[in-house]
Amino acid sequence: MPNGYNGKILRVDLTTKQISVEEHDEVWYRTYMGGGCMGAYYLLNEMEKGVDPLSPDNLLIMAPSIMTGAPAAGLSRHAVVTKSPLTHTFLDSQGGGWWAPELKFAGYDAIVIKGKSENPCYIWIKNGAVEIRDASHVWGKITGEAQEDIRAELGEPKARMLIIGPGGENMVKYACILNECKHANGRGGSGAVMGSKNLKAVVVKGDSKSLKFADYDKILKISKWFAENYMDNPSNKSGYYFGSADYLTHQTEWSELPTNNFALGNIKDAENLSGTTMAETILTKRERCFACPVTCKRVVKTGAPYNVDPFYGGPEYETLSALGSNCGIVDLEAVAKANELCNKYSLDTISTGVTIGFAMECYEKGLLAAEDCDGLDIRFGNKDVMLELVERIAHRKGRIGNLLADGVKILSEKIGKGSENFAIHTKGLEVALHDPRVKTGVGMGYACGAIGGDHVVVEHDNDFDEFAPDIYVEQAKPLGILRRVNSMSVGPEKVRNFCYLQDHFSLFDSLTICVLTFAPVRTFKMKHLVELLDAVTGWETSLWELMKLGERRTNLAKAFNYREGFRRKDDKLPERFYSALVKENIPIVEFPGMNKEKMLAPKIDKEEFDAAIDLMYEMMNWEEDGRPRKARLHELDVGWAVEKIY
Repeated sequence: MPNGYNGKILRVDLTTKQISVEEHDEVWYRTYMGGGCMGAYYLLNEMEKGVDPLSPDNLLIMAPSIMTGAPAAGLSRHAVVTKSPLTHTFLDSQGGGWWAPELKFAGYDAIVIKGKSENPCYIWIKNGAVEIRDASHVWGKITGEAQEDIRAELGEPKARMLIIGPGGENMVKYACILNECKHANGRGGSGAVMGSKNLKAVVVKGDSKSLKFADYDKILKISKWFAENYMDNPSNKSGYYFGSADYLTHQTEWSELPTNNFALGNIKDAENLSGTTMAETILTKRERCFACPVTCKRVVKTGAPYNVDPFYGGPEYETLSALGSNCGIVDLEAVAKANELCNKYSLDTISTGVTIGFAMECYEKGLLAAEDCDGLDIRFGNKDVMLELVERIAHRKGRIGNLLADGVKILSEKIGKGSENFAIHTKGLEVALHDPRVKTGVGMGYACGAIGGDHVVVEHDNDFDEFAPDIYVEQAKPLGILRRVNSMSVGPEKVRNFCYLQDHFSLFDSLTICVLTFAPVRTFKMKHLVELLDAVTGWETSLWELMKLGERRTNLAKAFNYREGFRRKDDKLPERFYSALVKENIPIVEFPGMNKEKMLAPKIDKEEFDAAIDLMYEMMNWEEDGRPRKARLHELDVGWAVEKIY
């Protein structure tokens, strides 16, 4: 038996109810390893060009990796890979929690789902046995209620499940998938794909002793080292005390907090949304993912008027900004309620908040007709309307709920009248809450990343700039990133960093490991990643081999998008980011060569940014229109992909 993986891929056809098991050899596992790379293999290999993402022909791949389930921090995650109904691009949506290790313990390394069930159903997997069961009695229920009913029906109170709520069932194009009703595969609409297949949940229960490792003692030794040292890292220390909500404080200090649909960089009383305020007011406890000591997940509770249920966790930075400052709102309890609703209904908090913020700006500029708004006063700062809109989006209720459920891109196309100039999306995916005018590498990820406006394509620029802690710069050196680079640079040194970091983060998405533990500026060192993989599998690997894994996923995703019609012209930012972001009342620390004017009013020069993307294409060895070259695909040992795009 192999170490670290089961050697079995579960195949489920919901149309025919056929269940089968596919087996691959060690070479295949070592080539794709899991997650986004394994998902890209199936998506590009087996699905025809031009498939409607909400049709039975779309594949839905749920894939942990060969490392998932080992008892060490950061190894709890899985990828959901499909064709996005929001963007029609490749979608690799990563999520943490507890489901992925349980799938491995139940005997499978991934699930490939196709077809559509005639009636609502859920998949039940226990120690290798698989059933497709009726879910009519839980269809229409919110995630928590449905989860409780399914566990009671199975007599398995500790069963783990991926589940959707009404947002997924109603095929909101940015619906997400939840596990434990608080860990989300958030971006791009994978929940809508589940809904289109009449699939309510994928439920798993296994035996942790069934998964074998090559050197269990070595895994425990490395895991213990992390537990003893993670508080020495500034980011993980703040993550423990304040969660990712601590980022909001830093964004506020430098007036870089997305506000009013990214029109502004600050908002009065922003500190009301901070991790510190949360810890002092509504936080009830901290939670974690499988085998991780960091406990960065927040759990909150409030009384009237919002009565937030702690069962659904608490808001992270992206949520606080998306449904808070980006909508002109600084009421922490209202944002916590919006987070609870999104988790009940299975909605991506980022896309939900950015879509509402866009609608608010359109309303204030008179671009949304009164009849489109169902009588609602959709203005920045109106927290009650924000909460009402979350409800309406999930149920596609009324004209405004149905309009907003399709996301910013489609909404802006319907409105027209110049609204496309402040429609904050790339390739149709609403941009995450980090302004690319102050983080140009993140901006390149928004523009060029396969799934669109995602914030986990590369390490963020400020972790290597003039103010970054020395520990961050030191830990990135094994990648060949040896010098600090200004956050707002778009020169060749930034492009080089982007190429290296993009493939490095791509390997994280293939190994489905948490960037908050393994990213080049976090606690684990790069040697630990190699040592852990070797201890799990018994292989002798290297950082070189793992970087090639990252390159493989990057290029397969690019090939998929190319086949679906995406070209170089689609790698661009929203127009708003080419105008200045005025920042007020921020501390200025002088450093050699600093451009103070740009520091205070940053913007992206469109020509310079386009030139940087062209240079990136050359470095990545892609053709001018975005097609990976034949030799590139053969060099990465995925020559089979050549016939898909040539």
